[in-house]
Amino acid sequence: MILIIRDRATKEQLDEMLQMWGVFIKIAVDIEREILAGGSERHYECEQELLKDGSKQKDLWGADWCPYTQEIVFESIINIRPSQNNRTMIVESPIIRERITIITKRLLGEL
Repeated sequence: MILIIRDRATKEQLDEMLQMWGVFIKIAVDIEREILAGGSERHYECEQELLKDGSKQKDLWGADWCPYTQEIVFESIINIRPSQNNRTMIVESPIIRERITIITKRLLGEL
């Protein structure tokens, strides 16, 4: 189930998003609006939900959130963006990685 998270997620919301993969959550993070969508099988499904909600493509980045270790894996096919100087699936910009980290930990971090 894909949820858009605008405020700190509840335990119930985390459990819902974990249903797909069990140990991690695929997320798309809007680094401008400081929200995220999570819980899908693929990152682009989260991305689509945020686009429908008013996000701009250039602000969306994909990652995986591991709630048990509190770690983020900055890799997704939606991150391949030559026009934004990101030519691989991994988020290459340290500034964007830091924004993703801050937003994700604020919204999904330990309760």
